Amino acid sequence: MANSTVWWLIAGAAIVVELLSGTVYLLLLAAGFAAAAIAAHLGFGTVTQLIVAAVIGVGAVLVWYTIQRKRPPAPPTEANRDVNLDIGETVQVDAWNPDGTATVRYRGAQWTVIQRAGRTPSTGEHRVVEVVGSRLVVDKV
Repeated sequence: MANSTVWWLIAGAAIVVELLSGTVYLLLLAAGFAAAAIAAHLGFGTVTQLIVAAVIGVGAVLVWYTIQRKRPPAPPTEANRDVNLDIGETVQVDAWNPDGTATVRYRGAQWTVIQRAGRTPSTGEHRVVEVVGSRLVVDKV
């Protein structure tokens, strides 16, 4: 079996494992394996193929890792609009209970809302900033 065939099989196996695991790192390593297969097609020796696979694969992983570290961290799940589409929606609070909660009608159901910590409750339109259990945490608009 030719070296290029072995590299293509390793790259394919890495992609399959990547699809099963859900991480991007094996896909980046598979790019290194594919580069080594191309080096084998071009007639380079085994040592050169190994160096190409290592440089391309590990280099891609390091670049990806650097890009990910520079991104701001995602907000917690309770306050992440990508996870919970209620974040950012508005509700109308007509009255607050003495315990600091209020009941509002939202999406066809009764919801309990609480004011974000450090804010004084007031009536009117409020924006949902977080969902804690079955309670909406709101801020005055």
